[in-house]
Amino acid sequence: MVSEQGAQRMPTPEALQRARDLGLDLIEVSPKAVPPVVKIGDYGSYLYQLKKKEKRQKAHSKQTEVKAIRFGFRTDTGDLDRQANRSREFLAERHMVKVTIVLRGRELSNKEYGITKLNKFVASLADVSEVDQSVKRQGNHFIVILRPKK
Repeated sequence: MVSEQGAQRMPTPEALQRARDLGLDLIEVSPKAVPPVVKIGDYGSYLYQLKKKEKRQKAHSKQTEVKAIRFGFRTDTGDLDRQANRSREFLAERHMVKVTIVLRGRELSNKEYGITKLNKFVASLADVSEVDQSVKRQGNHFIVILRPKK
Protein backbone atom coordinates (compact mmCIF):
# COMPACT_ATOMS: atom_id res chain seq x y z
CA MET A 1 0.00 0.00 0.00
CA VAL A 2 1.14 3.57 -0.65
CA SER A 3 0.28 6.47 1.61
CA GLU A 4 0.04 10.15 0.78
CA GLN A 5 3.12 11.06 2.85
CA GLY A 6 5.37 9.17 0.47
CA ALA A 7 5.68 6.05 -1.59
CA GLN A 8 5.79 3.39 1.06
CA ARG A 9 4.30 -0.04 1.49
CA MET A 10 2.07 -0.73 4.44
CA PRO A 11 -0.59 -3.28 5.28
CA THR A 12 -4.21 -2.42 4.47
CA PRO A 13 -5.45 -2.33 8.12
CA GLU A 14 -2.66 0.08 9.09
CA ALA A 15 -3.43 2.35 6.10
CA LEU A 16 -7.16 2.34 7.00
CA GLN A 17 -6.35 3.20 10.62
CA ARG A 18 -4.05 6.05 9.60
CA ALA A 19 -6.80 7.45 7.29
CA ARG A 20 -9.40 7.21 10.12
CA ASP A 21 -7.04 8.99 12.54
CA LEU A 22 -6.75 11.88 10.08
CA GLY A 23 -10.53 11.91 9.50
CA LEU A 24 -10.06 11.11 5.81
CA ASP A 25 -10.74 8.22 3.44
CA LEU A 26 -8.51 5.61 1.84
CA ILE A 27 -8.95 6.11 -1.93
CA GLU A 28 -7.94 3.40 -4.39
CA VAL A 29 -6.16 5.22 -7.20
CA SER A 30 -4.93 2.30 -9.31
CA PRO A 31 -6.72 -0.98 -8.59
CA LYS A 32 -4.98 -2.92 -11.38
CA ALA A 33 -1.46 -2.29 -10.06
CA VAL A 34 0.22 -4.99 -8.00
CA PRO A 35 -0.07 -4.14 -5.14
CA PRO A 36 -3.02 -1.72 -5.58
CA VAL A 37 -2.12 1.96 -5.22
CA VAL A 38 -4.12 3.96 -2.68
CA LYS A 39 -3.93 7.42 -1.15
CA ILE A 40 -5.36 9.10 1.90
CA GLY A 41 -7.74 11.96 1.12
CA ASP A 42 -11.33 13.21 1.04
CA TYR A 43 -13.36 10.91 -1.23
CA GLY A 44 -15.93 13.61 -2.11
CA SER A 45 -13.18 15.97 -3.19
CA TYR A 46 -11.58 13.16 -5.22
CA LEU A 47 -14.86 12.50 -7.08
CA TYR A 48 -15.29 16.24 -7.72
CA GLN A 49 -11.79 16.45 -9.24
CA LEU A 50 -12.51 13.42 -11.46
CA LYS A 51 -15.75 14.96 -12.75
CA LYS A 52 -13.99 18.26 -13.40
CA LYS A 53 -11.27 16.45 -15.37
CA GLU A 54 -13.88 14.55 -17.44
CA LYS A 55 -15.74 17.78 -18.19
CA ARG A 56 -12.52 19.46 -19.35
CA GLN A 57 -11.75 16.53 -21.67
CA LYS A 58 -15.29 16.53 -23.05
CA ALA A 59 -15.08 20.26 -23.80
CA HIS A 60 -11.93 19.76 -25.87
CA SER A 61 -13.35 16.96 -28.00
CA LYS A 62 -15.73 18.29 -30.64
CA GLN A 63 -18.46 15.99 -31.94
CA THR A 64 -18.87 15.72 -35.71
CA GLU A 65 -22.32 16.58 -36.96
CA VAL A 66 -24.11 15.67 -40.16
CA LYS A 67 -24.99 18.87 -42.02
CA ALA A 68 -27.69 18.77 -44.70
CA ILE A 69 -27.55 20.38 -48.16
CA ARG A 70 -30.73 20.12 -50.18
CA PHE A 71 -31.61 21.20 -53.70
CA GLY A 72 -34.20 20.43 -56.33
CA PHE A 73 -34.36 19.03 -59.83
CA ARG A 74 -34.45 22.48 -61.44
CA THR A 75 -31.86 24.20 -59.23
CA ASP A 76 -29.51 26.17 -61.49
CA THR A 77 -25.70 26.36 -61.50
CA GLY A 78 -25.44 29.60 -59.47
CA ASP A 79 -27.36 28.11 -56.56
CA LEU A 80 -25.49 24.83 -56.88
CA ASP A 81 -22.17 26.71 -56.68
CA ARG A 82 -23.39 28.49 -53.53
CA GLN A 83 -24.45 25.15 -52.02
CA ALA A 84 -21.07 23.64 -52.96
CA ASN A 85 -19.24 26.50 -51.23
CA ARG A 86 -21.36 26.01 -48.11
CA SER A 87 -20.60 22.29 -48.22
CA ARG A 88 -16.89 23.09 -48.43
CA GLU A 89 -17.20 25.19 -45.26
CA PHE A 90 -18.90 22.30 -43.44
CA LEU A 91 -16.25 19.84 -44.63
CA ALA A 92 -13.47 22.25 -43.56
CA GLU A 93 -15.01 22.20 -40.05
CA ARG A 94 -14.72 18.36 -40.16
CA HIS A 95 -18.51 17.78 -40.40
CA MET A 96 -20.15 15.17 -42.58
CA VAL A 97 -22.48 16.50 -45.29
CA LYS A 98 -25.73 14.85 -46.39
CA VAL A 99 -26.59 16.01 -49.92
CA THR A 100 -30.20 15.54 -50.98
CA ILE A 101 -31.91 16.15 -54.30
CA VAL A 102 -35.70 16.25 -54.17
CA LEU A 103 -37.80 15.10 -57.13
CA ARG A 104 -41.50 15.99 -57.35
CA GLY A 105 -44.29 14.89 -59.63
CA ARG A 106 -43.18 14.37 -63.22
CA GLU A 107 -39.55 14.86 -62.23
CA LEU A 108 -39.63 11.30 -60.86
CA SER A 109 -39.98 9.95 -64.40
CA ASN A 110 -36.58 11.51 -65.23
CA LYS A 111 -34.68 10.38 -62.17
CA GLU A 112 -31.49 9.65 -64.16
CA TYR A 113 -31.09 13.41 -64.71
CA GLY A 114 -31.46 13.99 -60.96
CA ILE A 115 -28.87 11.34 -60.14
CA THR A 116 -26.50 12.82 -62.75
CA LYS A 117 -26.94 16.27 -61.20
CA LEU A 118 -26.24 14.86 -57.74
CA ASN A 119 -23.13 13.04 -59.00
CA LYS A 120 -21.83 16.26 -60.65
CA PHE A 121 -22.32 18.06 -57.31
CA VAL A 122 -20.38 15.31 -55.50
CA ALA A 123 -17.65 15.42 -58.17
CA SER A 124 -17.25 19.18 -57.64
CA LEU A 125 -16.45 18.45 -53.97
CA ALA A 126 -14.11 15.52 -54.69
CA ASP A 127 -10.99 17.53 -53.76
CA VAL A 128 -12.17 18.03 -50.15
CA SER A 129 -14.46 15.06 -49.53
CA GLU A 130 -14.90 11.33 -49.86
CA VAL A 131 -18.18 9.50 -50.42
CA ASP A 132 -19.20 7.86 -47.13
CA GLN A 133 -22.52 6.50 -48.41
CA SER A 134 -23.16 6.31 -52.16
CA VAL A 135 -26.33 7.54 -53.88
CA LYS A 136 -29.45 5.85 -52.56
CA ARG A 137 -33.13 6.51 -52.97
CA GLN A 138 -35.49 7.37 -50.10
CA GLY A 139 -38.96 7.97 -51.47
CA ASN A 140 -38.75 10.97 -53.78
CA HIS A 141 -35.27 11.94 -52.48
CA PHE A 142 -31.85 10.80 -53.64
CA ILE A 143 -29.22 11.03 -50.91
CA VAL A 144 -25.43 10.83 -50.73
CA ILE A 145 -23.33 11.34 -47.58
CA LEU A 146 -19.88 12.89 -47.81
CA ARG A 147 -17.14 12.93 -45.20
CA PRO A 148 -14.07 15.18 -45.13
CA LYS A 149 -10.82 13.86 -46.57
CA LYS A 150 -8.20 12.94 -44.00
